[in-house]
Amino acid sequence: MEQAIQSFINATNDFIWSKLLIVMLIAGGLYFTYKMRFMQFRLFKEMIRVIKHSTDSKPGSISPFQAFAISMAARVGTGNITGVAIAISLGGPGAVFWMWIIAIIGSASSFIESTLAQIYKVRDHHTGEFRGGPAYYMEQGLKKRWMGSLFAILITLSFGLVFNAVQSNTISVAFKNSFGIDRLTLGVIMAVCFAVIIFGGVKRIAKWSEWIVVVLAVAYVGTALFIVTVNITKLPEVLSLIVKSAFGLEQAFGGAIGAALMNGIKRGLFSNEAGMGSAPNAAATASTSHPAKQGLIQSLGVLIDTLVICTSTAFIILFTGAYQITGLDGIELTQAALGMQLGPWASDFLAIMILLFAFSTLLGNYYYGETNIEFLNSNRIWLWLYRGCVIFMVLFGSVTSVKLVWDMADLFMGLMAIVNLIAITLLSKIAFEALKDYTKQKKAGLDPVFKKDSIQGLQNVECWGESTDQN
Repeated sequence: MEQAIQSFINATNDFIWSKLLIVMLIAGGLYFTYKMRFMQFRLFKEMIRVIKHSTDSKPGSISPFQAFAISMAARVGTGNITGVAIAISLGGPGAVFWMWIIAIIGSASSFIESTLAQIYKVRDHHTGEFRGGPAYYMEQGLKKRWMGSLFAILITLSFGLVFNAVQSNTISVAFKNSFGIDRLTLGVIMAVCFAVIIFGGVKRIAKWSEWIVVVLAVAYVGTALFIVTVNITKLPEVLSLIVKSAFGLEQAFGGAIGAALMNGIKRGLFSNEAGMGSAPNAAATASTSHPAKQGLIQSLGVLIDTLVICTSTAFIILFTGAYQITGLDGIELTQAALGMQLGPWASDFLAIMILLFAFSTLLGNYYYGETNIEFLNSNRIWLWLYRGCVIFMVLFGSVTSVKLVWDMADLFMGLMAIVNLIAITLLSKIAFEALKDYTKQKKAGLDPVFKKDSIQGLQNVECWGESTDQN
């Protein structure tokens, strides 16, 4: 039975990724980049400025930085450590180059989807908190409830169930490898701890994510920087290896351009989620004066995720040459690379870090599913059923095979991205106009404030007042 499921997933993934999604991701990202005049370079300083001034939240909402932390909690995790290792083992060092490219052009896609999520966000009737994301802008912006429902189902299955199985799988494999802990036992412990947290609501998720992600990212990047510093003389060689392998110019990886491209984009998308439609669910929760502010913050998140954190993992693996060892894949490859540089203790250190990284990702993933359950049906019974299914998938992922959970993730990730890319392309003009409004106010020396009539003809917007409003 498992073999039949695996064969079906493989065939579907081959069609989605080789025939459709890569073209959509690259073409969409380049189109958005051109229309916004290379905003990821032009407004990079503004991204930094906005996030520095986004820590305050209003009563009943979360701050833009906390929304950023939730999305980073989902981005920063096994994709940055295990995913990069898988990309290199399957596509060679050249896969890293294509991860960089998809992040740079994908940051424009991230701006579009996150800005749209802010524009079309709504108030939750139960909690009073903001909710939003692709399902909401598909319904309100495109007036296609069926499309929003399809996306809501896909993201709930993808993040709440499949992607959380990936996270628990990576944790259990890492701890089994380092400490010999039974995978099922660890799965039960994770499920119990996870259940305690998720019943506290989005504010507790935001609080956990806000400090876990920052501390872990700094610790992990610091470790990578130490390894780079110790091996600084190898940096030109490694950079040359990455670029040459990306275009099949490196003899050992000649003819592997397709594998490098495919795996670099796959793992890059899994890691930074640009255009996939996941981060907008977190972006919509923030209380901010202008939708473009959250768009800029989320664009920065894509760049940080791939160009800093994923690159850290790549350098750890490539500097040590661990990728040339046969029989190593995923988290075991990264653990071996760290062990070669820092000693046997480093493998245990990474296992603990993976636990915290992936656990924070479980929280972000869960929230994406919760906000879309609310879109599909506000009856709390469905939310409780969803919570039970998520906890079960945490257990399932802890004991199943690595290949099965990652292939399932690729399948659902691809389907999500296709639906979302169609929607944001159709609605992109609204995001372009929001950015124009933001930059116009900035040039006038103002702190940009958005109103629903800031964009001519904008309809079905709930949370933004008119220019004539006093508040």
